[in-house]
Amino acid sequence: MTTALAITCTLKPSPAESSSDLIAQHILHALGEQGVRGDIIRAVDHNLKPGVERDMGEDDDWPAIFERVAAADILVITTPTWLGHMSSVAQRVLERLDAEISETDDAGRPNMLGKVAMCGVVGNEDGAHKIIADVFGALDDIGFTIPGQGSTYWNDEAMGGRDYKDLDSVPDPVDSATHAAARNAAHLAKLLSQNSFPAYE
Repeated sequence: MTTALAITCTLKPSPAESSSDLIAQHILHALGEQGVRGDIIRAVDHNLKPGVERDMGEDDDWPAIFERVAAADILVITTPTWLGHMSSVAQRVLERLDAEISETDDAGRPNMLGKVAMCGVVGNEDGAHKIIADVFGALDDIGFTIPGQGSTYWNDEAMGGRDYKDLDSVPDPVDSATHAAARNAAHLAKLLSQNSFPAYE
């Protein structure tokens, strides 16, 4: 079975309500409709030490989280928008994944090659397209494959103050984008599981 792991990068520890967590739930639900089983990790609930190594030493929770990333076929990153940028937590997650650029399998391929990445962004200010570009750019460097239209987002109207979690219902365009991203990501993950990238010489 195809599997997914969503890492939500809200600044709010559990059990606080989180828009980033909610859109991750919506993405995983849409993936579930495509036969993908998924789980969510709220990154801020864990001690992710700064650094670009897989293990930054005592009390570092990243190694256990990375085991779950490595076991999943699809990685979903969701983040709020703060000052037009991804959250500091999302940046930390990407920095920790940076360690994988130099890690290769027996065929010389980057360890993350063959895994699919998705992105979800929420916020009551502009910045979603820039954040998606930054997240996907980083994950592409690390070796993840980006599906066409593999992201979804919601922004409030200009100068608004609502959060995604406070909406009465998900707007149709957002729901459509979420389901399209899930279909494309699930399809790509299944193709890659059956046809691996060629060995590096």
